[in-house]
Amino acid sequence: MTQQTPMPRQAPEKRIHNFKEVALGYTEEMAEQEAGRCLGCKNPSCVKGCPVGVDIPGFIRKIKEKSYVEASFIIKKTNSLPAVCGRVCPQENQCQKHCVLGAKGAAVAIGRLERFVADWESENACAVLHKPKHHSLGKYHVAVVGSGPSGLTVAGTLAPLGYKVTVFEALHKTGGVLRYGIPEFRLPRDVMDREIDYIKALGVKIIKDAVIGKSAGVMSLFDEGFDAVYLGTGSGTPKLLGIKGENLSGVFSGNEWLTRINLMRAFRDDYLTPFPSARRVVIIGAGNTAMDCARCALRTGAEKVTVVYRRSREDMPARKEEIENAEEEGVKFVFLRNPAEFLGEDALEGVRCAVMEPGEPDSSGRPRPVPVEGAFETIEADCAVVALGQNPNPLIRTTTRGLKMTRWGGIVTDPETCMTNIPGIFAGGDVVTGEATVISAMGAGRRAAKGIENYIRETYKQDF
Repeated sequence: MTQQTPMPRQAPEKRIHNFKEVALGYTEEMAEQEAGRCLGCKNPSCVKGCPVGVDIPGFIRKIKEKSYVEASFIIKKTNSLPAVCGRVCPQENQCQKHCVLGAKGAAVAIGRLERFVADWESENACAVLHKPKHHSLGKYHVAVVGSGPSGLTVAGTLAPLGYKVTVFEALHKTGGVLRYGIPEFRLPRDVMDREIDYIKALGVKIIKDAVIGKSAGVMSLFDEGFDAVYLGTGSGTPKLLGIKGENLSGVFSGNEWLTRINLMRAFRDDYLTPFPSARRVVIIGAGNTAMDCARCALRTGAEKVTVVYRRSREDMPARKEEIENAEEEGVKFVFLRNPAEFLGEDALEGVRCAVMEPGEPDSSGRPRPVPVEGAFETIEADCAVVALGQNPNPLIRTTTRGLKMTRWGGIVTDPETCMTNIPGIFAGGDVVTGEATVISAMGAGRRAAKGIENYIRETYKQDF
């Protein structure tokens, strides 16, 4: 079989009216059929493409044997958030990219199989728990700042080894970008909550409404008895265009737009979150965040949603699957257009765009878009969302003296250990790399957990 087993989904005409999950998941029969495509390579290149190093042939082999609990056990050895990864990770650019079947057909749908195993475990109440291996390590305490994917991965990796881990979350809800950045139709809240409950079941303590850098400084955590600190604060400061009219009513950053919808539940009548009654929405950008913003706009009542991108279609950074979902749902795309001005007196009335054309390749290897002299177009809109990515929040860097930073505000770390220039302080994920994928942040969390363990062992080697 050269093609992947299709994923059942809600029909577009139905799903645009709800926030329920679009992809419905494999049945056991579908999962076994897809698992049967795996060749079980002796030197699996797919594992090399996985940032957290999941034993992919191992867990797929267990699916073939219908040993789903054992499959989950294998996955959770290195990935404590399998139901999340199975839904939102860009497997086509990572593990599946290296699958040998992809050379002549479609790669094994590794992400869909990972999701199946995680969901089966939950639906059949067969919780797999990796209990602490070394209880003597409980006297060593690790603070994790931020409960996003990288922070949860550090916690979920160190706790089973026996370390005491406390996660500090600035918001009133845990999950970081998983909760405020990803819509429920891609990642249901009950799925995310059960993954976080698993982390807590490992013995991890989570303290919410704790703004480290404000309520307490990073260095003060050592005074409170922590032996190492991990900074996984993500990137929550939106990138803006800096053009005229950006302060008009009706212009939002992608961060604010998604936070109001996903965290503050603006789409529900029983929540009082302020939200615009927009009919014509323009989304600026073409990454996964832009696709999420566009699809949310449809579900909150917009009649017309247009994505504006300054490059060509083939240069879009969003996942192919998310682009196709958006198109099926009625989102329109306008390419080679770059916003030059937001029009209106007090409230937004339109977006004036410069017409672009492909130029010489830039550092990314893609043609650099250049403006066509004197060419402009106006798109009518009563709402615009600037979804161009985010930078790290400046709080940590401005309150932690001596912490080495990059020009753009990222924390500088050792690429192997994830330790900063301050001994005992580690960092990873978007706060180091800038906005990236969930799984890359988790990969950093895995490396950091290993770096923290080695640091504690070296610092207190008389106890080991």
